[in-house]
Amino acid sequence: MNPSSNLFLVGPSGAGKTSIGRLLAAHYRLEFIDLDIEIEKHTGAPVAAVFELEGESGFRSRESDLLDQFSQRQGILLSTGAGAVLDPRNGQRLRERGLVIWLQSSVEQQLHRLQHDRHRPLLAGEDREQRLQAMARIRTPLYAELAELSIPGEYESVTAATARSIPLIDRHWQRQTNAITS
Repeated sequence: MNPSSNLFLVGPSGAGKTSIGRLLAAHYRLEFIDLDIEIEKHTGAPVAAVFELEGESGFRSRESDLLDQFSQRQGILLSTGAGAVLDPRNGQRLRERGLVIWLQSSVEQQLHRLQHDRHRPLLAGEDREQRLQAMARIRTPLYAELAELSIPGEYESVTAATARSIPLIDRHWQRQTNAITS
């Protein structure tokens, strides 16, 4: 299977990290962990409340601590929060501990997928498109630098996106295995 034994999904909000991640974890028989859900479990509060009470820096600190903790496990698929890449230590930990996959999504796709979502604190308020574009300008280069494998976002079902992702991941792992044994 995977020489690195872990899959880590990065990408913007609405890229499908949770939905596709669950299906990929089942396919590869990995434990699925959603970092935002774990933050909520550990704090006993929704992410939006953590942002409100502790600010973004408090949230990011919790996010980094839990990312470090969970990424040390073996046999997991970790769905990170969209902003986890903002801390260089997170990126370093992910690269050292597994295969980092960037689920890409355009701002237009994000707007479509998140049109009814009101639980993301950084998207609260007016002009979501402008906020998503500003985040993309900062985060897209970080995703690109960090990821070993990029999976282009397309307008398709979660099942279709997962089915399209599996051969890409398998080919990547096969190349890794061939490089190790050569």
